[in-house]
Amino acid sequence: MHTSFGTTALAALAFTTSAAFAQDSCESRGQLDEQYCDANGDLVADAPEDESQLLNPDTLVFAYTPVEDPAIYEDIWTPFIDHLEESTGKDVQFFAVQSNSAEVEAMRSGRLHIAGFSTGPTPFAVNLAGAVPFAIMGADDGRFGYTLQVYTQADSDIQEMPDLAGKRIAHTSPTSNSGNQAPRALFPDLGVVPDEDYEVNYSGSHDQSMLGVVAGDYDAAPVASEVVERMAERGLYDPEEVRIVWESEPFPTTSYAYAHDLAPELKESIEDAFFSFDFEGTALGEEFDGVSKFVPITYEDQWAVIRQIQSANGVEYTPEGLAAE
Repeated sequence: MHTSFGTTALAALAFTTSAAFAQDSCESRGQLDEQYCDANGDLVADAPEDESQLLNPDTLVFAYTPVEDPAIYEDIWTPFIDHLEESTGKDVQFFAVQSNSAEVEAMRSGRLHIAGFSTGPTPFAVNLAGAVPFAIMGADDGRFGYTLQVYTQADSDIQEMPDLAGKRIAHTSPTSNSGNQAPRALFPDLGVVPDEDYEVNYSGSHDQSMLGVVAGDYDAAPVASEVVERMAERGLYDPEEVRIVWESEPFPTTSYAYAHDLAPELKESIEDAFFSFDFEGTALGEEFDGVSKFVPITYEDQWAVIRQIQSANGVEYTPEGLAAE
């Protein structure tokens, strides 16, 4: 039976950088932390060559990205976790993660085995924690993605992006793609430069940014379309009270990844669980409207645009960079 995994122990975890974990014989690791290697050049950590270092735990720990109140999602994920238990033959514990940093640190420490990492933090999970993204939620035809939307109040005088200058603008957190990284990379070409034309106020999350706009605490905010759509469906705000100023082309959504050092047969059973899960009629399917299955992806291909945005912003995949979140 799956149970919730407490946050107390995980919250205290710190990054380990001991040379003892480093693969000194590694000739190619790219941007990966020193304890990982990437001999095949696919930008994710290779499995350990020493079979004694492969993990096959009796209990798997699963976490979902903390874009909203994490307590909501334990019940929503229950049908999938039941399916994951059946497919892997393992007990599965749900970890209600409180921050992107805690989620990445938990996988790096070996205490988290499978996780959904939001778009912006995914490269940190890959490079600092050895996460290997393999799936994303998508439609029957295989399409997936979300957009960056800039919202303001319905009666606001903000009509175009340059009108954000001098206003109270909420970004979510430094590592967030749609909530911070993409705006910093894309907004200058639209006529407004964050931290120059307006002061960036970090709200902490997409839902807090949106609720802040509705309440008038912020004049506008860049947010992820998938988050605010779910908020509207739950009645957390009235769509009539806001309007969209600008919308981007689609970005990839949350990546689903397992730890690089899981045993090959366990990785295979985890993938089978994801790709055989039927969303229809489940709480997960109701929550994530418009998706019907998990679609196979690779970090190398689907996260190329995100790496480009982060590179443009000078992002470095270090513990210090993640701690800024």
